[in-house]
Amino acid sequence: MGRVIAFIPVRGGSKSIPLKNIKPFCGKPLVYWNVAALQAVRIIDEIIVATDSEQIEQTIIGFNVSKVKIYRRSAENASDTASTESVMLEYIGQSDLKSDDVFMLVQATSPLTETKHFEEALQVLKTGKFDSMLTCVRNYRFFWNEDSTSKNYDYRNRPRRQDVPGELMENGAFYLNTVGNIIASKNRLSGKIGIYEMPEYTAMEIDEPDDWQIMENLMRKHVFSKQPRKKIKLFLTDVDGVLTDAGMYYSENGDELKKFNTRDGMAFQLLREAGVKIGIITSENTKIVENRAKKLKVDYLYKEKRDGGKLSAALEICKKEGINLEEVAYIGDDVNCIELLLNVGIAACPADAADQVKGIAGITVLNKLGGEGAVREFSQHILDR
Repeated sequence: MGRVIAFIPVRGGSKSIPLKNIKPFCGKPLVYWNVAALQAVRIIDEIIVATDSEQIEQTIIGFNVSKVKIYRRSAENASDTASTESVMLEYIGQSDLKSDDVFMLVQATSPLTETKHFEEALQVLKTGKFDSMLTCVRNYRFFWNEDSTSKNYDYRNRPRRQDVPGELMENGAFYLNTVGNIIASKNRLSGKIGIYEMPEYTAMEIDEPDDWQIMENLMRKHVFSKQPRKKIKLFLTDVDGVLTDAGMYYSENGDELKKFNTRDGMAFQLLREAGVKIGIITSENTKIVENRAKKLKVDYLYKEKRDGGKLSAALEICKKEGINLEEVAYIGDDVNCIELLLNVGIAACPADAADQVKGIAGITVLNKLGGEGAVREFSQHILDR
C-alpha cells in the first residue's frame, strides 16, 4: 500500500442549502468535521479539498490544518450534472499519484464519521482481502415489493426487529480504492469489494434543510458525548459586538450610549451560580462599561489598553485564579480577539462576527448576533456540557 490520500469534493453551488459545506454545523463549518477527523489519522498523508468556490477555499485555509491542500476543480466538474467520479478522475489526472496509492473519497455531508472509522477501514484494506471498500449501516426495517409481497421477512411469522440480521445499506460516508483501480474502472469501487459497517446513527446524510437539526442532535448524542469535557472555570467576554450590537449611539448632548441585552445578564447569573468566574476584557475605557460590569457583578474587568492585548489580560486573570487557558471560555467578534480565541479551551463568536474570526478552526459560531443574546447562547453551551 502506497501513500494515503483523502479526497473531499465540496461544490459551492448546492441548490437545496446554499454553500452548505461551510454552513455552521454544531458551531463549525460542515466540512470541518471530516477535515478534523482525517487530520488525526496517522497514516493519511494528504487531505485534498476539491472546490470551485473562493469562499469555501478561504474557509478551509482558515482551519490551519497541516495535511490539507486545496484543489480548484474545473467549472465543468462542479456543475449540477457532474458526477463525483468526474472530479476524482480530473484530480488524479493532474496529480503525481502512483497506482498503489490509496484514494479515500470522503463526503462532507456525513459529519458523524469519526477518526476511528477511517482508521479501522484502512486497516481492513491494508490486509489485502479487498480491492476497494465502501461504508454501510445495518438497516432493520421490513421491506415490501411493488406487488404487495413482503421482501425480507415472512409477515405470517413476524419476527422481532432485534432478532433479524438486517440489511446493509450504503450510507455514503467514505469509499476506499487504489488510484490504479480508479483509473482502470473509472469508478470509486472495483474488483473485490469489502464493506466497513458503521453505527446505525450514521445512516443519514445532509441533503435537505430538515436534515440539519436531526444530524446536529445525533452529533451531540453520539459523538460529543464520548469526548472528554473541558472543565471551564473562567468565562470571558468582549463588549462591543458581543455584549452590544457594536452600534454607537449619541444623545443630543453628545453623550455616548450603548445597548445591552438583559438575556446576557441572565447568562452571567447562571454561570456564577454554577461556580464559574466571570470577566470582561475590552479596550473601551468608558463609564458605561464600568457601570454594566458592576450591575453584572463580574469578577474581573480589564478596560485599559495594555501591552500584549487581550491574551495578556486573560493570562493575568488565570494567574490570579491558579488556572490555565484550557479552563477558559471566551467569546469575541473581531480581529483583536483572535489571539485569545486561538488559545482558550472553548472559543465562540456571534453570528455577525468578522469572517476572520468565524474561520478559526474549532470556534463555535453562534446563532445569535452580538447584543442580541449571543452571550446567553454561549453560556448555555457551557452549562449543558
